[in-house]
Amino acid sequence: MKKILLPLMLLVASAALFSCDNNDDPTTVKKNYVIVPGAWSGPNVWANVKANLEKSGNTVIVVQLPAHGSDQTAPQDLTMDIYRDAVISAMNTVSGQVILVGHSMGGVVISAVAEKVPTKIEKLVYVAAFVPLSGQSMIDLAQTDTTSVTGKHLDTDYKTIIDVQQDWIIPGFIQDGTDDEKQLTLTNYKTEPFVPLTNPVTLTAANYGSVPKVYIKTLIDQTVTPNLQKRMLAATPAFQATYKINTSHSPFLVKPDSVAILLTNIAK
Repeated sequence: MKKILLPLMLLVASAALFSCDNNDDPTTVKKNYVIVPGAWSGPNVWANVKANLEKSGNTVIVVQLPAHGSDQTAPQDLTMDIYRDAVISAMNTVSGQVILVGHSMGGVVISAVAEKVPTKIEKLVYVAAFVPLSGQSMIDLAQTDTTSVTGKHLDTDYKTIIDVQQDWIIPGFIQDGTDDEKQLTLTNYKTEPFVPLTNPVTLTAANYGSVPKVYIKTLIDQTVTPNLQKRMLAATPAFQATYKINTSHSPFLVKPDSVAILLTNIAK
């Protein structure tokens, strides 16, 4: 009888071990995510993605860039370097490397960050984001996107601010959203500082080029259109992988669960 009971007990113990929730598995590696929102928006629009990632024990920081969200910095005082340094300061609040995520204009910011502190970054993740070459600014790239709904409906003084015409915020950013998601976009909308969008970034193979990169394409995007996304990826062949999500320019609102899953898989 003892000979029978011992293997049975071992089998039961083994089954119990493997039935544990993966979230409780001590061998699961937790990640540090730092997310940089795009132009005209603040951290709140990433709240659901942040919550989903944190459920798995990850650390998530959504950066509030100067003059975005509730920050009241004067727009004329800003540059792309100031954005870059704000992100680096946020990254330095966590130990170890981070997965640095940039949406839209945030793609230019994370590129500049990677040039400055490449060893702090595990991966760069571009979500419907601008991907500059060295010497390019966001405006340089945006002006080549002749089919962009947002690009056709801008107001600017060419000195301090740039605005999307009110009636075109929803068609440009979140035409596929629910009424609540559209309202959240309008609530979080804020006039964008102009000068940082005109600042070119300098990128080198030794620094920026050393950081692994992936891209999440948004297939019905009317701000950074699929055609521009395709051209930017062709011009920057160093991307390890590309992913697709069938949304507008705001996948973090329309499909936050899917975005969190993608970011989790990319981290692996």
